[in-house]
Amino acid sequence: MAAALASGAESGKPLDLFESGAGGYESYRIPGIVVAPKGSVLAYCEARKSNPNDWGETDILLRRSTDGGRSFAPPANIAHIAGPVAENPAGVAQKLAAPGVLYDNPLAISDRKAHCVHLLFCVEYMRAFHIRSDDDGATWSQPKEITSAFQSFRPGYPWQVIAIGPGHGIQLRNGRLVAAVWLSTGTGSHAHRPSAAATIYSDDHGRTWRNGDIAVPNGPEFVNPSEGALAQLSSGEVMLNLRTEGARARRTVLTSPDGATRWSAPQFQPELPDPVCFGSLLEDPKGKRLLFINPDNFENRQRKNLAVRVSRDNGRTWPEKHVVDPGWAAYSDIAMAPNGDLLCFYERGAAGASRMQYNYLTLTRLRLSK
Repeated sequence: MAAALASGAESGKPLDLFESGAGGYESYRIPGIVVAPKGSVLAYCEARKSNPNDWGETDILLRRSTDGGRSFAPPANIAHIAGPVAENPAGVAQKLAAPGVLYDNPLAISDRKAHCVHLLFCVEYMRAFHIRSDDDGATWSQPKEITSAFQSFRPGYPWQVIAIGPGHGIQLRNGRLVAAVWLSTGTGSHAHRPSAAATIYSDDHGRTWRNGDIAVPNGPEFVNPSEGALAQLSSGEVMLNLRTEGARARRTVLTSPDGATRWSAPQFQPELPDPVCFGSLLEDPKGKRLLFINPDNFENRQRKNLAVRVSRDNGRTWPEKHVVDPGWAAYSDIAMAPNGDLLCFYERGAAGASRMQYNYLTLTRLRLSK
């Protein structure tokens, strides 16, 4: 099925919202996008000062659009906590830590019932915080620490490293807010491994957060499960779709009746490749379909050929594919614009490069047939 490409800009070209080297940052990574309850489009990311790895000094920036994603306000730094910030011992032990505070893994949730937007983020991969906007992302509350939701994992999982999302979280039809998370003992590669995948949730519009069950532990088949994306299916079940590092190189999927407990046995989805990269999931209830985006590359796990897949049977099969960018492209997130266009916000590499380089965070619009 054909898809028409429209752009975040009126000119008909993809809109680069962040460019490496601009604004005092060496690189911009880990994009996320949501549409706020009143229709503002919020695009956010990690802005990395100088260290290209995941452990350098990093801010969280957000750009806001009030015209459906056609133009955006300048970046705003929306995450800051007071007082001295300790470095994560797991990063220090592996000599990964760097001077400056690491704000990482932003994840937003549009709360349709409370008419607000929540944003979760981590600090130094060991503390978690929540902020809230009641004016469609124009201003934000002071951060409130929610690390206690992760502390509850400790009796069964002695983590040293935590991360949220990334991408966006979801609100279930009963009002529950759910975010995918991952945990690591921090003893393996990059202090991010070995890892396990889970969720945290709120039943009071973000005032308090609790932990769900460990959804996918590390094991010989599902190796180092980590960054996941969520969607509520037409059946009411919640699907978790995540990356793992096993030999199968396919996305791992499972479901829960409430987004937190009683997870089904994980399975590989044979139609969805996993080049060990974050991918995003979105329910489109009006079109009665499920949308998924990631680098669609089965062969050598290179991060390229970004594509949107479409399922009309709750994720059992994915027969439709729409290529967004055939070149180098990595992490991506998707949201539905007020006019029904699919907004694709992704890491884009330079044309002609021999490997993935994180040169831009780019917004593209995809107009899918119903």
